[in-house]
Amino acid sequence: MKLVILDGYAENPGDLSWDWLKDLVDEVDVYDVTPPALVLERSAGADILVSNKTVLCADTIRALPDLKCILLLSTGYNVIDGKAARKRGIPVCNIPAYSTNGVAQLVFALLLELTTAVGLHNDSVKSGDWVRSKHFCYWKQPLTELFGKTFGIIGFGRIGKAVAQIANAMGMRVLAVSPHTRSYDGFGSVEFVDLDTLLRESDVVSLHCPLTPATTALVNADFLKKMKPTAYLINTSRGPVVDEAALAAALRSGRLAGAGVDVLSCEPPKKDNPLLQCKTCIITPHIAWASFEARSRLMEIFKGNLEAFLAGQPRNVVN
Repeated sequence: MKLVILDGYAENPGDLSWDWLKDLVDEVDVYDVTPPALVLERSAGADILVSNKTVLCADTIRALPDLKCILLLSTGYNVIDGKAARKRGIPVCNIPAYSTNGVAQLVFALLLELTTAVGLHNDSVKSGDWVRSKHFCYWKQPLTELFGKTFGIIGFGRIGKAVAQIANAMGMRVLAVSPHTRSYDGFGSVEFVDLDTLLRESDVVSLHCPLTPATTALVNADFLKKMKPTAYLINTSRGPVVDEAALAAALRSGRLAGAGVDVLSCEPPKKDNPLLQCKTCIITPHIAWASFEARSRLMEIFKGNLEAFLAGQPRNVVN
C-alpha cells in the first residue's frame, strides 16, 4: 500500500512527525508542496493520496488507476472533485472539528486589534512617541469598547457557537443567522434573526458559513450598505464568501469602519488584491487553524481516518 502526501508542509512544517505512517502503509512519499504540473507524476502508483490544498480534478482522478482513497488535511474539500471520486468508488475523507477554538480566538484577536489597536500603539511606543509625549497617555486612533455592543454571527455551527460564547462573556448582545430553526440548548442568550435585521443592528458581523454557491460573494455591495458605517466585518470562513472589491470600496469610502480577514479569494494573494492597500483592513495569512494544538488534533484525526480506511470502514466521508 503506497501513500503520497502532496502538500504536507502547512500541517507539519517540522514540529510534528510523519514517522507513524510507516507502521500503517508499505511506502510513504511526503512532499512539502506539489505544483499542478507535478501532481500526476507524484501521484502515480499511489493507493492513497493526501491533500490539503492540492487540486485533484476529475481528469487527474481518472488518470490514477491505483487510487483507492483520498484523505484530506483540512475540513474544506472543494479542491477535490468528489463526484469523480465517487464514480470510481473512492472515498474522500476530511478533518472535522479540529480548530474550533483557534478560529474563535482569532476572531477576537482581529476584532481587538481593530478596536484597541494594540499593535499600532506598541509600534508607536517603540518608535519613541511616548518618550516624546507631553502627556502621560495618548492614542493613535479612536478606541472602542466592546461591552454592550451587538455581535452578529452568520452561520451557527461549532465555530459560530464558540464565538457566541466569547462574545457573551465580553458582555455583548449576540445575534445569529442560521438555516436551522431548531432551538440551541445552552444558547438562550443568542437571538436568531433574519439577515437584514442582523446587518442593521450589529456592530460586528462575523462570518462562519461554508463556501457554497449560495454564500459565494454573499458579502457584496448591497450587503455592506445594510451594515452600520461604524461596524466591523470579520471573515475567518472562506475567502470567496466576500466580494473583495466591494469590501475595499466600502472601507476606502468610510462606509465601513474596518475589517479583519484571515482568508482571501486567492491564497497566496495576488499583488493587485484590493484589500492589501486598505489601511482599515487587517489581514492575517490563513492562520486561524494553525496553532500547534489544532494541528496536533488534525494529525490524530488524520491518523484515525487512515486506520478506518485500512480497516474497510472509512469515516468522515464527504462524497
